[in-house]
Amino acid sequence: MRKDYEFRYLLGQLLKDLPEGVQGALKGTIYSKAANMGVKEARDYILKKKEEGVIDEPLARKLIDLLYKYSVYR
Repeated sequence: MRKDYEFRYLLGQLLKDLPEGVQGALKGTIYSKAANMGVKEARDYILKKKEEGVIDEPLARKLIDLLYKYSVYR
């Protein structure tokens, strides 16, 4: 459970420079996709938002790195 809270905190810290409405939507969707669907789906969502221009390349890379850091492979 601790890692879950750490992931959410770090995700919020990475997104803190975005507008509040965008920040909340991205944080919720990334967390939901990672927890319920999988890391691949969350990564694809991040890349889609980068292509749409919502986030930039460095932020997308940091978010993907965070996903892989906190993912569990079984």
